Amino acid sequence: HIVIYGQIKLALHAEQGGEKVMEILDKGQSFGEAVMFLEKPYMVTAEALIDSKLLHVARTAVFAELDRDPQLARRLLASLSMRLHHLVRDLESYTLHSGTQRVIGYLLGLVDDPDAGSVTLELPVRKNIISSRLNLTHEHFSRILHGLDSAGLISMHNQQIRIPDIAKLHAHTA
Repeated sequence: HIVIYGQIKLALHAEQGGEKVMEILDKGQSFGEAVMFLEKPYMVTAEALIDSKLLHVARTAVFAELDRDPQLARRLLASLSMRLHHLVRDLESYTLHSGTQRVIGYLLGLVDDPDAGSVTLELPVRKNIISSRLNLTHEHFSRILHGLDSAGLISMHNQQIRIPDIAKLHAHTA
């Protein structure tokens, strides 16, 4: 599947009702490639977070094009390798970094110009989705945000977060 426009959440669901957000996809990104080769059912669910349109590309069409175009095969391998790299990096973050470090890392990842002194960010998705993506409970995520706010490292207003000193926030992760 290719996201033509919109925003798609990929998530795992536990039998007890819990959800773990694995990835948020935007325009131009794709998903489902791995299961196409494994011939197994999807392990994740896909949910549109905003008005979205997906393009489904049939497995037979992809395989025929892979046979015809070795460059496509290399690009697909690179894409799957990058996804694996991101999953390993996520696992590293969950196991080796504190919740505060993960939240700060996420916020700094939203900054377009790290050399800017300050920035105001609009969170791209709801806070409960971000907390799940960072492997935090919503309550823990909120406590961390309020702690950063109290420390003067950020200021919050709904989905907007102002970082008055990017370098100072970055230094707080050490």
